[in-house]
Amino acid sequence: MDLGVDAGFVLLIFLLVIGLILGGTALAFHLRRQFQPVQLMKGPNKIVLTMDDLTFIHTQNSKKKMDDSRKSMSDMKSLKSVMVANPENSNVAVVEGDWVWLKKFPGEKHAEIKQATKTAFCKLRDLRHENVNLFLGVFHDCGIFAIVSEHCTRGSLEYLIRNEDMKLDWMFKSSLLLDLIKGMKYLHQHEFPHGRLKSRNCVVDGHFVLKVTDHGYNELLEAQKIIREPMKPEDRFWTAPELLRDPAKERKGTFRGDIYSISIIMQEVICRAAPYCMLDMTAEEIIKKVEKPPPLCRPSVSVDQAPMECIQLMKQCWSEQPEKRPNINQIFDQFKNINKGRKTNIIDSMLLMLEQYSSNLEDLIRERTEELEVEKQKTDKLLTQMLPPSVAEALKTGVPVEPEYFEEVTLYFSDIVGFTTISAMSEPIEVVDLLNDLYTLFDAIIGSHDVYKVETIGDAYMVASGLPQRNGNRHAGEIASMSLDILSSVGTFKMRHMPEVPVRIRIGLHSGPCVAGVVGLTMPRYCLFGDTVNTASRMESTGLPYRIHVSVRTVQILHELKEGFNLELRGKTELKGKGIEDTYWLTGRTGFNKPIPTPPDLHPGASNHGINLDEIPEERRKKVQKARPGQTM
Repeated sequence: MDLGVDAGFVLLIFLLVIGLILGGTALAFHLRRQFQPVQLMKGPNKIVLTMDDLTFIHTQNSKKKMDDSRKSMSDMKSLKSVMVANPENSNVAVVEGDWVWLKKFPGEKHAEIKQATKTAFCKLRDLRHENVNLFLGVFHDCGIFAIVSEHCTRGSLEYLIRNEDMKLDWMFKSSLLLDLIKGMKYLHQHEFPHGRLKSRNCVVDGHFVLKVTDHGYNELLEAQKIIREPMKPEDRFWTAPELLRDPAKERKGTFRGDIYSISIIMQEVICRAAPYCMLDMTAEEIIKKVEKPPPLCRPSVSVDQAPMECIQLMKQCWSEQPEKRPNINQIFDQFKNINKGRKTNIIDSMLLMLEQYSSNLEDLIRERTEELEVEKQKTDKLLTQMLPPSVAEALKTGVPVEPEYFEEVTLYFSDIVGFTTISAMSEPIEVVDLLNDLYTLFDAIIGSHDVYKVETIGDAYMVASGLPQRNGNRHAGEIASMSLDILSSVGTFKMRHMPEVPVRIRIGLHSGPCVAGVVGLTMPRYCLFGDTVNTASRMESTGLPYRIHVSVRTVQILHELKEGFNLELRGKTELKGKGIEDTYWLTGRTGFNKPIPTPPDLHPGASNHGINLDEIPEERRKKVQKARPGQTM
């Protein structure tokens, strides 16, 4: 029993000793890393690069050669034609086939890299985020000391927003700003204030992803004991006012100062212009006013250039009191809310759109097909309003339309009595409105009859029945019924500009054979030819106001139809080119109850073509006579 206790005690002592040995080894390794000189000059952890590691590129050489070299980094012969071993004149180099950018530190000669600088750089090199530019090493050779970082092909944010050829919508702008905020959030979470944040040290790669660079620059200057060069006033636009008043804080940078810098970059991106570009002051005057308010000096941004929430966030970030500025986490949350939680990364947005388009492709095709069918129907309807459907279909298919002979049709002609006088008393636009209103009324009426509107020429309105579709001998009855409806509607029609002046029409009808065909290739017209057309026109021109003048042949067909049309013998009428013939007035039809206007009394010898000037308002007559002196009505 005692032996068992002793064995357990010995085992416990043994485990404690092993633990102390292992713990001491780990502690010693950690202390050695922290306090012993850093050996990173060679091997996989090498951070100090020399001329043996870099091949500098002469940026003044042909851009075409550089582009060709980028396409094939293995082709070292072509690459050497654009590379020189002269680091003093170049900031671009190639390391192991990758393009890099050098940020050179001020000073003539740097004899050595201090141990504190190496330690500080090791911390910076461990920062890895998609929106933080990766530090690859430090270059120290030929007396030059520089940070070596990833090369972003699209240059700085400052260059991008000043490039007028690049179109930036709000999605593009918000993507860049969100990248900036995410990069700064990562740095602040790792306790790294930037201290010198500007649009010119935010770089954009080939995928339009923004990366923050130059972080830790102030710390490296302190570690290397490098004397700072004085900053120009235009380089301090992004510096917070409390840092402008305290050079010691300005050298180190603060988290709240970074927030102020973000707000100025937001103004640049929103306006696509330099900081304070809207102020008519020099850089020295602006910095002086920002450093010593009142009054408070800040950029001015129009509310229509960005969402109101974004402008309010920007103004919070440049608050005069640092403690009132939101921290980076609050900025990130607010900016996400501005975009309603949508992804604003440009590449992600493009991929998302492609996925959505692919998944909805069938629906889109169906919708577009339906829209195409609707537009086709509209086009077909318009075409059939200009040409008979059979003719329109033949023209669409390229089939020639042959002239067609119709044994018998009935034609309708009408015009406005005194149209010349009305036109003289009216403005051109008023004449157009008159004809449009009147013929729109006629078009609505003919839709309820088996007729075809041939054309309108000026105030003349021509309609046919029996073509292009034959309808037996019903053509005369259709035209007669339509004429009564039109005459009834004209009795209550009023002109817009002269409502007190009556609009009277003459109507002429005639039946007979004719030929119909399409004339012309440009704006083809469906035209009627033959003596029937001429006679129908003569029936209209020899008629009287508010009267339907009918030829003998049409009267014969109406009697055959036995539809109760009321016809009165006018008597002998001379028709030009036809001689003297009996003609009739169509006055009504059995069952037709619509009012028909009463024809005016015409004294013997009076013309049936004019309008009494006494019916024209005196004010209008005087106005027209004043505008057109010497013109007789």
